[in-house]
Amino acid sequence: MSVETSAPAPQPVPPLTRAVRFLTTDRGGGVLLLVATVVALVWANSGLSGGYHGLRDAELGPAWADLHLSVGEWASDGLLAVFFFVTGLELKQEFLTGSLRRPQDALVPVLAACGGVATPALLYFLVNTVAADGDTAGWAVPAATDIAFAVSVLAVVGSHLPPRLRVFLLTLAVVDDLIGILIIAFFFADDLKLGYLLLALVPLAAFTWCTQRGHDRWWILAPLGVLTWALVHHSGIHATIAAVVLGFTVPVMSRRGSQTSLRFATALGPWSSLVVLPVFAFFAAGVTVGGWSGLTGSWTDPVAYGVIVALVVGKPLGITVATWLSSKIPGMALAPSLRWPDIIGMGMVAGIGFTVSLLISELTFGAGSSLDDHGKVGVLTGSVVSAVLGGTYLAVRDRHYRRIG
Repeated sequence: MSVETSAPAPQPVPPLTRAVRFLTTDRGGGVLLLVATVVALVWANSGLSGGYHGLRDAELGPAWADLHLSVGEWASDGLLAVFFFVTGLELKQEFLTGSLRRPQDALVPVLAACGGVATPALLYFLVNTVAADGDTAGWAVPAATDIAFAVSVLAVVGSHLPPRLRVFLLTLAVVDDLIGILIIAFFFADDLKLGYLLLALVPLAAFTWCTQRGHDRWWILAPLGVLTWALVHHSGIHATIAAVVLGFTVPVMSRRGSQTSLRFATALGPWSSLVVLPVFAFFAAGVTVGGWSGLTGSWTDPVAYGVIVALVVGKPLGITVATWLSSKIPGMALAPSLRWPDIIGMGMVAGIGFTVSLLISELTFGAGSSLDDHGKVGVLTGSVVSAVLGGTYLAVRDRHYRRIG
């Protein structure tokens, strides 16, 4: 006689664990970014705005190392390095083992990303060239797509959309990030000091050797990474570039057979989503607009409406046209599961520019300047409009797929 045993009942998951799991998903990360942005905007435009600006502008750090920076600068130059380090890890994985591994699979979204960078930059430049009081220096502000927000919108409205659409968007956003990183490296180097840059090669080489040999304890790598970051910061190149390079040096597979790059990304990814990006958004998005009249006044600045036009019109136009043109090249084609209406909607969602766009605005116009405020108003407005339009459009497409599927 056999004795049947029932499977043990699943243990309830604590609420805190469920909350953390949600916040580390695409959807949860977007929610956290949105909350941080709204809190910053409300506080910066309330009667307590002095407290916000006092906190953002408070200076700390070792003066002897010439790293006595404001809290806002630590958020954009220091803390954001963690995000760019994770981005470097993910880029390397995509190029070696992911969706960018096979050129024939990656070339269409790669060229789409190029169109999605070039067209907004060109539109912004044209708008500010025609305007009497325009400033063409901000051409790079609308060039970037925010991965977290764009993928979050897709996750919220696209449960029945083709899975390949998310892969296309991720590939596009990865290449978009790479182009944004190159823009920062080449166009925002200030008074380049080669001595510091050469010195940075020493801890960088040590970091590379340690990761290649499997000596990857945090207490070994963290000091080397921080020293590399500090020396690059002093060289005049934006220090987040050091984080990307450090990420690229980490092997996908170490000599001991461990998946080093994936392990690092898994360990640091939640910190990037839960801490780094919300803190950066909190200090970057706190634009004082001066009420409704101040907001509408900002919108009349060519810098602001140039960014809005570039994100809302330029992104979907550039991505869709570049995708269509690249799909006509012999040997290249759009994935069979994708339809052109899906590509248009994805292009709308790609108009959400946030993290890198806000950073480039600060680098271009100077953090806290009136042009920086107007540029950020343009980024926030264009991103909201793109999210609403793209999300609504893709929700309609999602209902279509649900109906036929």
